[in-house]
Amino acid sequence: MKAYIQLLKEEPLLRRLSAIQLLTYFGAWFSNVAIYTLLLQLHVAPEIIGFVAMLHFLSGVMQAPFSGALIDKIAPKRLMLALILLESVATLFLIYIDSLTQLPFLYLLIFVKMAAASFYFTTEMSLLPKILDGKKLQKANELHSIIWSLSYTFGMAISGFAVYALGVKVAFVFDAAMFIAAFFMLLPLSMQIEHIATERSLFTMMRESLSYIKANPKALHLMLIHAFVGLTAFDALVALMVDRYYTTFIATSLALGLMHASRALGLVIGPVFLGKWINNKRLLYIFFAQGLAVWVWASLMEWFYLSLLASVVVGFFTTTLWSYTYTLLQKNIDKKYYGRIVAYNDMLFLSTAAFTSYMIGYLSQEGVSLHMVAFFIGFGFIIGGVYYNYVLKKERIDDI
Repeated sequence: MKAYIQLLKEEPLLRRLSAIQLLTYFGAWFSNVAIYTLLLQLHVAPEIIGFVAMLHFLSGVMQAPFSGALIDKIAPKRLMLALILLESVATLFLIYIDSLTQLPFLYLLIFVKMAAASFYFTTEMSLLPKILDGKKLQKANELHSIIWSLSYTFGMAISGFAVYALGVKVAFVFDAAMFIAAFFMLLPLSMQIEHIATERSLFTMMRESLSYIKANPKALHLMLIHAFVGLTAFDALVALMVDRYYTTFIATSLALGLMHASRALGLVIGPVFLGKWINNKRLLYIFFAQGLAVWVWASLMEWFYLSLLASVVVGFFTTTLWSYTYTLLQKNIDKKYYGRIVAYNDMLFLSTAAFTSYMIGYLSQEGVSLHMVAFFIGFGFIIGGVYYNYVLKKERIDDI
């Protein structure tokens, strides 16, 4: 952890952006427990839970072709402020959802909320390579993922108790307040970053980025490799596990909070142990370890406390897998295309996450056991490792 603290001391802009990130992510996960608790209270079908989980990612997929070009056209601070405001408004309106007849309104709000969140994330991730390089960039990506995990841990855990004691509406109001606070933290921030405005149209910039990807196949390979991390979109699976196995002896919101918090604990501690060990060749073992961890989780999911322990193991490898594959892409593309390539990368990642989320609900609705669903997900990481090994031999991938 000393390396991350030292990095924050040396980079004041990263320090403020990280504080804002901690605030916004905490609020986002705080309301996430409330959303799934609300769905379970309304007794929706498993397919609806899968669909809602998919919506958390689908908006990012649909906007990615345009968001990347916009990131390369608009000053980042102005764009990030607008996105935080949009996310806060969409979150606040969630308090009006209280019946099955309002599900379409819920879908719309989640779509808008997550579109803003995804756009903000892409903007920030395209910003980091402009202020950092090399090992500092890798550490910043790891720090970003650790902050996400900390927010996930405490947001989910605290929300589980808060929703149980105060109800879902309090969580939504608290979430919106977090975004407003983040807005005022970002407002006075000075970003001394070179931004070259361009008069080229969005479609021209999109064509340029697609031509760049075609001429540089390793960029596409690295985007596809990172997309495998989207298989960790477990929200729908956790909600169905809670509903099927745990609600007879623990409140829904508490079970959701503890399940997510245990996995997030692994997300936090993983890079502390693996950050210095990981390199291009060893990444293959992280893919395989992630798949095996999911299989262990699948075999233990009926037993709540054993499942909590297995969730920690599942999370242990995820942060390093996510941050290292992301840094590899940043390291191996031209800075001129950062915004657009990162947006397309997020589109593929979110596509995998959306597909995973929907299929969890669909397969469960069709009678496939949750154990087998988890087995399929674990097998996906084995395939990802085999594919990465192929790319590593075929392409010249620069070390971080």
